[in-house]
Amino acid sequence: MTGSPSIQADIREMRFEDLEQVICIEHEIFLFPWSLINFSDSIKAGYHCRVLVQPRSEADTQPDADIVMGYGILMIGPGEAHVLTVGVGHAWQGRGLGEKMLRHLIALSREHQAESVLLDVRESNTGAASLYRRLGFQQIAVRKGYYPAMCGREDALVMKLEL
Repeated sequence: MTGSPSIQADIREMRFEDLEQVICIEHEIFLFPWSLINFSDSIKAGYHCRVLVQPRSEADTQPDADIVMGYGILMIGPGEAHVLTVGVGHAWQGRGLGEKMLRHLIALSREHQAESVLLDVRESNTGAASLYRRLGFQQIAVRKGYYPAMCGREDALVMKLEL
């Protein structure tokens, strides 16, 4: 987290009507983004799909018009959970929202009796890797050429948090 002021955000289940905003963020922050179908299939598959939204006010006249600031998707299997993706829009980065989402996904993993949480991160994404380390994740492997890159492929660091 940088020196920017923290911002309030609520976390709720991702809905199909959120996907337009989720895709906008995905395309804003990733060179090789997930597709609308990837997100839609994740919801349909019953994965733990969450969005970070601006808190609602009592005076809000559009109760179904949440502003999505970020998202996360978690898949839970026997004994372990996998963070499939986490993203925060550029306008809200550096304010602790990525950490808030990760802590939420870790808590979900514990609630479902996962013994560990796994995730992959681009080797070049040092900011994200640093956040994961701060939260207790440790690198356990490297997946050679896992991610598409501008000039070929990029390695993924496989990280694991023991719960």
